[in-house]
Amino acid sequence: MIRPLIALVGRPNVGKSTLFNRIVGRRAAIVEDAPGVTRDRNYADVEYDGRAFSLVDTGGFEPASKDPLAMLVRRQAQLAVDEAAAVILVTDGREGLTRLDEELAQLLRRCGKPLFVAVNKVDSAKQEAEAVAAEFHRLGLGEVHEVSAEHARGVVGLMEALLARLMVPRELEGPDRVSEPAGGPIRLAIVGRPNVGKSTFVNALTGEERLVVAAEPGTTRDAIDTSLEHKGMKFVVTDTAGIRRKSSVAQRVEAYSIVRAMRSMDQAEVVACLVDAGEAGVEQDSRLLAMVVDKGRALVIVVNKWDLAEREHVGRTSYRKALLERFPFAAFAPVVFCSGKTGQGVRAVLDVAARLIEAHRARFPTPALNELLESIQLDHPAPLSRGRPVKLYYVAQVGSSPPTFVVQCNRPEAIGDAYRRFVENRFREAFGLEVPLRIFYRARKRRSRPPPER
Repeated sequence: MIRPLIALVGRPNVGKSTLFNRIVGRRAAIVEDAPGVTRDRNYADVEYDGRAFSLVDTGGFEPASKDPLAMLVRRQAQLAVDEAAAVILVTDGREGLTRLDEELAQLLRRCGKPLFVAVNKVDSAKQEAEAVAAEFHRLGLGEVHEVSAEHARGVVGLMEALLARLMVPRELEGPDRVSEPAGGPIRLAIVGRPNVGKSTFVNALTGEERLVVAAEPGTTRDAIDTSLEHKGMKFVVTDTAGIRRKSSVAQRVEAYSIVRAMRSMDQAEVVACLVDAGEAGVEQDSRLLAMVVDKGRALVIVVNKWDLAEREHVGRTSYRKALLERFPFAAFAPVVFCSGKTGQGVRAVLDVAARLIEAHRARFPTPALNELLESIQLDHPAPLSRGRPVKLYYVAQVGSSPPTFVVQCNRPEAIGDAYRRFVENRFREAFGLEVPLRIFYRARKRRSRPPPER
């Protein structure tokens, strides 16, 4: 499912990043009481009241500035608007309507997207009574909402109006959400840092020069689909632009590529994350792998340029061990060693992807799940909590892609992270799972008994 994208735009220091953090529900953007702190776009996937969308925070927009950095920020914001399904213009209720707000509103009218005005920093009922937002209706952009991102005032009303306008459906929440397995060709996204050899890898995979290859990082500027067949199975392989950490996102084409790569992950069932054999395990590799795991996609770690490592007599076993120690959260994922340049091991990625997709889409019989749960408790019961036992009563699979399970128990809040990891590992061992899992714990509902008959 592709989530609708909502863009926050506005002039510097109106509180866009604070509003971004408030909606996302965590401190995802740097916030400082100084203009120009946010220069690059900051993206986050959000689940708000059972509805899924993506949110992008942009840098302070100054339409008339000739400063090179301001011009770059302006272009980044424009790209965010181009990608968005709706736009929130964030303004400052303390300062009132400014010339920059009016200039920005004039530019936004041309985008043809649903527009909302958030008058921020309306922190008290007294300010609301003073009708500080009244003058912002002059912008003619549609709905005007008084909010306080810092104190969470008015944010719920803003989001309800926006999501209703976009008709974003409310899905089942948490463990009750059921993901139906996708059919048709296996969609495989190729992601990685710039210059790890993604396009060379895809060319070797297809056996033809389908993609432009150059030594300069950033040659691929968009997501490109290629259809192919392997051992009777059909694949759609998507090559994406290299993803750098945001502090390095300076050029327009790189900034544009991040959202495209994120969308490709959303559409894919399997993601092959390429790492450079000569410099694997860097921070950005970790960020990319974590993003794939968080999205619940089947993951294969592809160590590219292995021909160069073999010249240095590097062993696969020790390399794999060191790599997964660096990425313990992705230790379940298979590792494939290949060389896009020579073609060595490239097609093995398709074999692994086909194997993973079976597990990703699989459904497991409830009796087998509960036999496993009983075995887990006999071998290693959950630790006592304040002297009281923690009991796991029943488990059922409620979704696939990725496999999702609900365990009914007496005290879900008492089950610590260590025991949750232990249960997950036992599930993996029992069913041979090399894909992300979702295991939720919730209290068993007591059955109400009818009153005795007199």
